[in-house]
Amino acid sequence: MVGDLGGEGPSVVTVHVTGFKKFHGVAENPTEKIVGNLKSFVEKKGLPKNLVLGSCTVLETAGQGALGTLYKVLESAIAERENGSSAQGQIHFGVNSGATRFALENQAVNEATFRCPDELGWKPQTTLPVNELTKSLRKTGYDVMPSDDAGRFVCNYVYYHSLRFAEQHGIKSLFVHVPLFLTIDEEVQMHFVASLLEALAVLN
Repeated sequence: MVGDLGGEGPSVVTVHVTGFKKFHGVAENPTEKIVGNLKSFVEKKGLPKNLVLGSCTVLETAGQGALGTLYKVLESAIAERENGSSAQGQIHFGVNSGATRFALENQAVNEATFRCPDELGWKPQTTLPVNELTKSLRKTGYDVMPSDDAGRFVCNYVYYHSLRFAEQHGIKSLFVHVPLFLTIDEEVQMHFVASLLEALAVLN
């Protein structure tokens, strides 16, 4: 996912994962449970040899409340890489309470300063092949779509900051929206996350 795509065979990638706590209108955020249970789930299921699950962190569902913790996660990934550890990447999970399927987000927007690419053409976008990941996950039976709209709440805010950081430090970042557990149950969502990690390992 985060090493050179293509190149000389798969390198080891460490993926750091975040989710969110509850917020207004969502009393139980599925991403809090997914992120909290992910380490034990992948220990049982196993991961590809070239993939390591790094930190699993639950963020406050508040812009400024999430940023401090987010930057600690991002900076620790860079420190690990500089200390000779594997390539680093981030996957952020958020809930879309109206969704009926999973959504891999292509981009984030900074509504505070611009609503389109700036005069130099810069727009915060993932460099991961979202369409290829979507096709791979569909082949394994998941209802997933690419999305160009991460919303205008804390999910988008966190993704925007993560994409800027990723671009500045040569790592990758992806945001994934998941439905409520009432729509797609917890077990299916846990398997989806594991399948996403496996798909990313293949890309590496």
